[in-house]
Amino acid sequence: MTSTDQAASVPQGFSPAPLERLPMMAPEAMSVAQRQAAEALIAGPRKAVFGPFIPLLRSPELMARVAKVGEYLRFDSVLEVRIRELVMCLVARHVSNQFEWLMHAPLALKAGVAQSVLDAVAAGKHPHSAAADETAAVDLVTELLAHHGVCNASYAAAWGVFGEQGVVELTTLVGYFAMVCWVMNVARTPGQPQPDLSALVAFPA
Repeated sequence: MTSTDQAASVPQGFSPAPLERLPMMAPEAMSVAQRQAAEALIAGPRKAVFGPFIPLLRSPELMARVAKVGEYLRFDSVLEVRIRELVMCLVARHVSNQFEWLMHAPLALKAGVAQSVLDAVAAGKHPHSAAADETAAVDLVTELLAHHGVCNASYAAAWGVFGEQGVVELTTLVGYFAMVCWVMNVARTPGQPQPDLSALVAFPA
């Protein structure tokens, strides 16, 4: 339950001194509820308190409920892992969140997303994928993030690939990851550097 190592971390935000505002709490500073929430997170599939759960620990009941929603969306959703990881990268770039980008871009690549697609996402460009399911996901996600809704054509394309449950879970995944990214953006929760992966630059550059 240790805090992120500031010396080896990637700052969140692009101000001259984006210091972490809500760092990991020392165990002795936690309330009973906070310790119980942290222990439950460690016992689950995440195995640690990190990322958005560091600031969310200030509200332990909220953290526990957010964690359960995220646990389903990340590990049990009907969406294929490749699609989930691509969506998380799209959201991380949209809100310029270093933690989620540095965590999920390598996972997206490992799951089968093309390097050229991730490069386009990192640059803030519309990624063009040869995979029909990725195209449907990208169109729905980028339209949703830009306009807070989607047109009939984008909905129909996503529905044709993912079905009703998949569209609902895809939409919820966008909202969930935007939420936790916003929490980290406000808290300035840093990311962890990854080999051969650049941190996000300020957008637009």
